[in-house]
Parts: sequence; structure tokens; C-alpha cells
Amino acid sequence: MHTPHCNAENDIPTLREFMRAFPLCALVTETQQGMVASHIPVVLHEDAAGLGVLRGHVARANAQWKDHLPQSEALAIFTGPQHYISASWYPDKQTHGKEVPTWNYVAVHAYGVLRVIEEPAWLLEHLRALTDQNEVVARVPWKLADAPPEFIANLSRGIVGLELAITRIEGKWKASQNRNDRDAAAVIGGLESLETPAASTMSALIRARRPRPL
Repeated sequence: MHTPHCNAENDIPTLREFMRAFPLCALVTETQQGMVASHIPVVLHEDAAGLGVLRGHVARANAQWKDHLPQSEALAIFTGPQHYISASWYPDKQTHGKEVPTWNYVAVHAYGVLRVIEEPAWLLEHLRALTDQNEVVARVPWKLADAPPEFIANLSRGIVGLELAITRIEGKWKASQNRNDRDAAAVIGGLESLETPAASTMSALIRARRPRPL
């Protein structure tokens, strides 16, 4: 991923926190027919290496699990807050017009070799972890045990587990860090004028990424 120095995020705890906050990733693998991607929710587990292990699953009918080249590197792409940045917000647009729009966003790329898992016990434990991770905000959380065991076991036969031990990871926080304080403040003002949740999230991110308060 092309990442200018000002946009790079290398803090591993920050990257792990982001993957947990936005667990739906695009899992990209190489096959004999070319690149293939599936959008799957994953659970990040700790490991001795320190980068973590991603665990997810796909439908057994999804050929990606059997078509991927076993020793090739796989890529999990996580994305989060993003927003269009209008050139009209920059003060110099009114003086010389030499401004163009851009797009601010946050992304994390996690790389590793993919492992395919079909063990029923592993799949059940993974489904419990995935459910618990995402039901934590519910007032009455649903648990895997709420469904009949034979029903879950039957459904589990229709999925295949995937595990990616992360060997390298990249983070990019593109939040107007390349602009001076005047321009960044103008972008924040433009975003806040939109009064949308996505714009508010991006304006807060720009503030958080400035070396000093605006």
C-alpha cells in the first residue's frame, strides 16, 4: 500500500484496535485463475509473535478456500472512516484556484499465509468467539448455545474455517496531515457544515491526527 510518511500508522496496538473495531475485511488470495476476494468478518486473536492471528470462515460453496495457492501470501484489507474532501473548502481556492478534491480514509492491510481448517471443534469455537465479539453491544446478547446443538452442527458442515497468522501489517490514516493548520481547519469546517455522522467522524479524526490542537 502506498503510504506517505505523514499518513503511516505503525503502532501495533492501534492497528489491532482498528481491526477489532472494523472486523469485516476483504480477504484476497491468489489462485491459478487469478486473484480472488471474499468479504468476511474475522476475529483477531493474540499470538506469541505479537501481530496476531485472524480467524474467519467462508461458505463451503465458496471456491476460494480450495482454490488458493497454499504457500502464497494472502491479504486481509480492513477499512474504516472515509469521506470526500471538497476543493471548495480550501481558502486558496478563492484566490488562485489551484486546489483539487481528495478522499480521506483509514485502512489496514494484514498479510500472512492462509490456513484452511475443517475441524468441527475449531469451527464451533470460532463461531462462539465471532458471535461473542459482535453481540457484546446487544442489550440481550445472542449466544451460540441459544440454538439447538444439532442445528448449529448441521450449519457448521456448510462452512470452512480460515486462519491467517499475520506476518506483516501496514496502516494508513489519510486525514489531511499534509495540509497546514489553516487548510485542515477549513476542511474540518466544511465537514462539520454537512452535519452527517460520517462527516463528524472524519472531522474528529482530522483533529486527532494534528500535531497540535486546532
